[in-house]
Amino acid sequence: MAAVLPLEQFEFHQTLESSQGISIVFFSSKECLSCRYWEQLLETFCKKHSDINVFKIDAGQDQALTEEFDVFHLPSLFLYRDGKYHSALQSEAKLSDLEAAITKALEGPAEETP
Repeated sequence: MAAVLPLEQFEFHQTLESSQGISIVFFSSKECLSCRYWEQLLETFCKKHSDINVFKIDAGQDQALTEEFDVFHLPSLFLYRDGKYHSALQSEAKLSDLEAAITKALEGPAEETP
């Protein structure tokens, strides 16, 4: 995958469960300036890491998923590995920080889906 792909709530669980390797779920909003910056960062990230899936959820449109993940602020990122939820992902909006956060998160155990 070489781009951030939009994902809707009706295909969310099936898509993530069938995704191999690492996936990032990115909750954003069109009105959110930080989200637009993160989307550009994630597009660059995808070009560098074509083996990692990045999916974008429109928090305003898919409110059920937004509530399911207890998203209180945007943007919010969540990490999956081999179709299983791993953890929330915390990072500064820098490519190197995102890469380090993914590496660190994957060292720990997987968590229950929110």
